[in-house]
Amino acid sequence: MPRLLKHFIEPPRPCVYLPEQSAQLENKVMLDVSSAQFGEMLVRGWRRFGPFYFRPACKACGACLSLRIPVEKFRPSSTQRRVQRRLDRLRIEIQPPAVSPERLALYHRWHGFREDARGWAESQLDEESYRIEFAFPHPSAREIAYYDDQAPGGPRLVGVGLCDETPRGWSAIYFYYDPEYASWSPGVMNVLFQIQHTRALGLPHLYLGYLVVGCASMQYKASFRPHEVLRGRPEAAELPSWEPVGVTSP
Repeated sequence: MPRLLKHFIEPPRPCVYLPEQSAQLENKVMLDVSSAQFGEMLVRGWRRFGPFYFRPACKACGACLSLRIPVEKFRPSSTQRRVQRRLDRLRIEIQPPAVSPERLALYHRWHGFREDARGWAESQLDEESYRIEFAFPHPSAREIAYYDDQAPGGPRLVGVGLCDETPRGWSAIYFYYDPEYASWSPGVMNVLFQIQHTRALGLPHLYLGYLVVGCASMQYKASFRPHEVLRGRPEAAELPSWEPVGVTSP
């Protein structure tokens, strides 16, 4: 049975996605959550980092929409097909999340790139916090490691995707990559691979977290069509309602 250690709604704070809005998250700190139990939370809009489970609880704004892709219906655009072809060059390994100096160095190169490009605050992530947030033992936890074996100097880790697998779907949690590969559109490439993988597992949906309406940096999620968005914030006893978007008539 899950052990609920803490359940709270944080005080309002400035929203990092929509500066004119305030933001709040509902948080649960939980242990011993099975994949099936987390799947029931995922379909109701919850996300996970380590033992921390969260979803938006903003009172004045509903811009954060949980988004998922029905993988059997997904059809890549011409641009996405070009990006998808770059996967052929990479070696891809899927395993439980790991902690290593190579991963920490790659993460900090990527985050430093974002600090310069987007004005992000400097990351304080160290080995211990990486282990808790990204590699905490959980039955759903998966890592996708992308290697370029043709890189100068030999095989090179160029991207890491942190994910969850449940009986009801696959969830993309976080992704970081080598800034030297930014022209490859690695974020899009990572999503396209996860669509393929979700389909191969026979799971119906890939969950992409939150689409923040009005935030330009989050709009790439809406380019994966068709997709579905969750209406409201259903509780455990409520049936979630997912609304199709971008479905074309036969």
